[in-house]
Amino acid sequence: MSLIKRNDIFNTFPKLFEDFFGRELSDWRNENFSVTSTTIPSVNIKETNNAYEVELAVPGMEKSDFNIELEGNRLIISSSKKQENENKEENYTRREFSYQSFQRSFSLPDNTVDADNIKARYENGLLIIDIPKKENAKKKAPKQISVG
Repeated sequence: MSLIKRNDIFNTFPKLFEDFFGRELSDWRNENFSVTSTTIPSVNIKETNNAYEVELAVPGMEKSDFNIELEGNRLIISSSKKQENENKEENYTRREFSYQSFQRSFSLPDNTVDADNIKARYENGLLIIDIPKKENAKKKAPKQISVG
C-alpha cells in the first residue's frame, strides 16, 4: 500500500480552522502589541510648512500620565499608569491591579525644530504634539527670476 498526498480544497479547510481557532484570543499578531503584550499606541505624523504634528491614540489616559522629552533631535514619548481597585464585602475581598506603559521615540530632522516652542495637548483620547520648525527650515514660495 502506498500513501498518496491529495491536494484538493477540502484538505485545506482543517488547516484554516486550526490556524484561526488554534491561537489564543489575545494573540492576533497585531503590530500595535509589543513582545510583552502591552499596547503600543498608533501614531499619525503630519508635516506642514510651519510645523510637524504628532498624534498618538491613547484613550483612557490623563494628561499627568505622559512624559515627553526632546533629547537632541530625538522626541521621546512615554507613559506609565497604575490602577488599583479593592472591593471589600462581608465574606470576601477582591483586589485588582492594572499597569499600562509604553514608550515611542522619533528622530526629528537635524537643525529644523524650534525646541523652545514645542507644545502638547490631550483631547478626546488623542495626545497631540505640535513641533514648530525653525524659520530657516520652512519652505519658501518659489522666487521668480526675470531674464535680462
